[in-house]
Amino acid sequence: MVQARPQGRLYSTGELRELMQGATHGTRGVLVSIEPAIDRILLLLLFYLRLNGELFRPFQRQRITRSGHCSALSGKFPRIKNPRPPAEVVIAANFQGCFSAASQTTIKGKSITPANDRGGSAVFPVTGNVYPAGHYSVILNIGNPPKAFDLDIDTGSDLTWVQCDAPCTGCTKPSDKLYNPKNNRVPCASSLCQAVSTGQNYNCDTPTDQCDYEVQYADLGSSLGVLLADYFPLRLTNSSLLQPRIAFGCGYDQKYLGPHSPPDTAGILGLGRGKASILSQLRTLGITKNVVGHCFSRVEGGFLFFGDRLLPPSGITWTPMLRGSSDTLYSSGPAELLFGGKPTGIGALQLIFDSGSSYTYFNAQVYKSILNLVRKDLSGKPLKDAPEEKALPVCWKTAKPIKSIFDIESFFKPLTINFTNAKNVKLQLAPEDYLILTKDGNVCLGILNGGEQGLENFNVIGDNFMQDRVVVYDNERQQIGWFSTNCNRLPKS
Repeated sequence: MVQARPQGRLYSTGELRELMQGATHGTRGVLVSIEPAIDRILLLLLFYLRLNGELFRPFQRQRITRSGHCSALSGKFPRIKNPRPPAEVVIAANFQGCFSAASQTTIKGKSITPANDRGGSAVFPVTGNVYPAGHYSVILNIGNPPKAFDLDIDTGSDLTWVQCDAPCTGCTKPSDKLYNPKNNRVPCASSLCQAVSTGQNYNCDTPTDQCDYEVQYADLGSSLGVLLADYFPLRLTNSSLLQPRIAFGCGYDQKYLGPHSPPDTAGILGLGRGKASILSQLRTLGITKNVVGHCFSRVEGGFLFFGDRLLPPSGITWTPMLRGSSDTLYSSGPAELLFGGKPTGIGALQLIFDSGSSYTYFNAQVYKSILNLVRKDLSGKPLKDAPEEKALPVCWKTAKPIKSIFDIESFFKPLTINFTNAKNVKLQLAPEDYLILTKDGNVCLGILNGGEQGLENFNVIGDNFMQDRVVVYDNERQQIGWFSTNCNRLPKS
């Protein structure tokens, strides 16, 4: 059950001293006070964080408990990283609001109106890979003067957030790489704050109070912070330089309680379907259409783009998104699986396209069926189980270390996802799309059991199924598309 975060106020230094006299120092240097309740004990964490001489108000730390079916969750869905396999699922909020103050766009200090209703496009180089990096990231500039931040590209969530020097607890970046807030908080009375608080007992006694957010992941990672607004300088493909003011999260308390190392990026670039995503805000400003695409190289890097100006007029395979009033995820279906071009009996699947997942996840029943098909097909071939390989759960080896996937791809059959909706299109997957070559020369199955990661009956198409393809999320026409290409080269404008 979610507890309400009490709405407080900013305290003066003198008031804080009085509070501190009765407080107890916790082991992490955070002031804590414990107050019993009838059926539980609430741990109250008082964070006194300076923001240009002003302090973030104290807040009650709340832990968001998962309940009900996954489809009730919103915001972030799976963030499944390599070598961090546990799924990370945000259970915090449905980001359906739109920050009204983020409606100013400037170019060279002047307000501007986009030249046409179609908007433009922006392209960004991407770094990373599925293995061993486990993610793809992009560098965006924030602020004036601009400061660069490397952000994990995530189509499975809406909220963009960065590690914030307010000061910061649990941040993985040095202080000079953190965002420095400058009295640019989003007030709690804004529609965006109300949307972030969906699913919680939203209370805003004072309209000018700061707007808190908390996102929590199934691998026990979390980010706590406040919503801010600042300039995001963008250079469009027509060479225009714009400075839209965008709302985003300032994460000043990150926790990584799971067994795996924290991510090495400065934050998350949320590209989901919700109105608080950077895509929706740019669409509201008339800068770009609500379209985003990425092209992840199988080897390293790739590119990301906002807007539809770079899309070819033909040659894209499209499947419609599944529509839902509260669905912020990019999903499509129904679909069936073919193995080696033959039906498997697996059908009626709904699939989520999520760039925040390194690998692809199927529900337990489908996963076991696929694994059985693969293992049966390997019978009599020179591949043996490699239980000593820890990169992924199911791996194989040969007498000598494998140098390339192409050396053993003939032992595996292609996999096809056949969307049986009105479009009736196919996503063709060669063995190199679902196999991972490890640093020790073994080959592993890049398809995992979602049931073991808490994904229940959800099926998630991750980065490995999207490599060397442009994948397009067209929110204007409610469709997802793809086509094969060389992701090592940036597109021409």
